Amino acid sequence: MSATILDGKALARKIRDELAIEVSHLKTLGKHPGLGTVLVGDDPGSHSYVAGKHRDCREVGIQSIRVDLPATASEQDVLAAINDLNNAAECTGYIVQLPLPRGINSQRVLESIDPNKDADGLHPLNLGRLVSGEDGPLPCTPRGIVELLRHYAVDIDGAEVTVIGRGLTVGRPLGLLLTRKSENATVTLTHTGTKDLVRHTRDADIVVAAIGKAHFLTPDMIKPGAAIVDVGISRTNAGLRGDVHPGVMEVAGFVAPMPGGVGPMTRAMLLKNVVETCR
Repeated sequence: MSATILDGKALARKIRDELAIEVSHLKTLGKHPGLGTVLVGDDPGSHSYVAGKHRDCREVGIQSIRVDLPATASEQDVLAAINDLNNAAECTGYIVQLPLPRGINSQRVLESIDPNKDADGLHPLNLGRLVSGEDGPLPCTPRGIVELLRHYAVDIDGAEVTVIGRGLTVGRPLGLLLTRKSENATVTLTHTGTKDLVRHTRDADIVVAAIGKAHFLTPDMIKPGAAIVDVGISRTNAGLRGDVHPGVMEVAGFVAPMPGGVGPMTRAMLLKNVVETCR
């Protein structure tokens, strides 16, 4: 048996096409979505990632506002840039690219973002909205995972889901999304303190690996036919690797690979959040 690939690139392309139509319509109503980015420093990976987001904006007709600050920028410089975007009418949503240089309090910076312009969906107020079931921008990667599973008809309702990793950007908010009444999954959030991790992964209908350990999830750790979502990225001597071992393809029913699975969906959900805040 070879697993069905959950093709995030193809679905993200479809979402961008749909967003382009919606953006064109919004403009006829005098509404102009705009994505802002704040990037501090000269990390090549961060610059490449931000550039990709602005390419996506051009593709769907979203205005983009790019704020690049030098590595020597102070926390006050960053907060000033955030204040400008909070007050900029042309910016309907924006992100601060992480990590920030040492000496800058990331939490203070993120809390300074206008929650209604929080394109990443990670402002404490928006996470609180998610907990309480209120409307607000949703975290991009978890939202992308749910949309990817739904598109390929992976059964979420009543499913046993094991999430490996309890990080703020994926693990914890994904658990909140999957346990909403609209998803109705039963979620086990595992971490470094989990005893007998394999028991949890073998019992799961869906396993999401988000720890950044190359090929951590092996074929013997899952049950036949399970849906596997690879979120982790590790840089090795052989290149970039995901958390899921290639052999899992022969046991699983569905696999969202790295690359080509969740990554494109994260970027598509960022655009979706920006458009939704403009409606």
